[in-house]
Amino acid sequence: MATVHFLLLLAATGGRHRVSGGCLGKCCSGRDMSCTSTDWRMDRAHGTCYCDRGCAATRDCCFDYFSHCPAQACSVNAWSLWSGCAEPCRPSRRARVRQVAERPNDGGEPCPALREEAGCMDYRDRRGSPCGLDAGPAFITSLEFGKARPLRDPYGKPLDAEFCVEFSLESRSPHCAAENRPHTRWMRYFAEGFTVCVACQPPAVRNRSGGCQGDGRETDRDAVLQWQAVGNPRCGGTWRRIRKTQKCNCPPQHSFVFI
Repeated sequence: MATVHFLLLLAATGGRHRVSGGCLGKCCSGRDMSCTSTDWRMDRAHGTCYCDRGCAATRDCCFDYFSHCPAQACSVNAWSLWSGCAEPCRPSRRARVRQVAERPNDGGEPCPALREEAGCMDYRDRRGSPCGLDAGPAFITSLEFGKARPLRDPYGKPLDAEFCVEFSLESRSPHCAAENRPHTRWMRYFAEGFTVCVACQPPAVRNRSGGCQGDGRETDRDAVLQWQAVGNPRCGGTWRRIRKTQKCNCPPQHSFVFI
């Protein structure tokens, strides 16, 4: 605290007591022993002081270093496009990356995450053929995933309209609540007893049945069905189908899409 008061006093009276120097226009990168001036130092001594980025660690900066050579926060470029799914015809993962534009210095904010992953599913195999119809649990992910889905097929023909299915959540594994990655946090915001809405959209709609895998269209109303979150194979549980609707009317944090 005494050092701070000393530097503030120097800043206020610098016009009367400074002989020459200071860091104005003299900031240097890295540790540069030639980046010097003559003025008051952080250790309250008057004489040779430094204006390079290493002086903060050695405490021999000129007293006005932090005014004229402020900390630089990390700067990053925009995210790349999402990659394709790692594996076709099954729940998998996709990724996107970004590059560091300028690294932090002088205690500036560190760089944020440079890679993100999210769940996904491709509906064609490596040869471009449609994936087969598989029975199994409902694979779901955040409603945000559905916003990037195409509205037309490769030939420009409009895809079938989507519909929504409401479920009453019966159980959820504890692994869902532990998720904190950017594209998996949605798994934390619903629990037993909640009503959730799941949109069935192309291309997840199966051509033969007109429904999505695990939507419960061919089961009894009281049947307990399985669901699994895409992006975390240990996050899953059970639910009961309530009804089919034209649009999803649940809150955003309780709205999902079939994969």
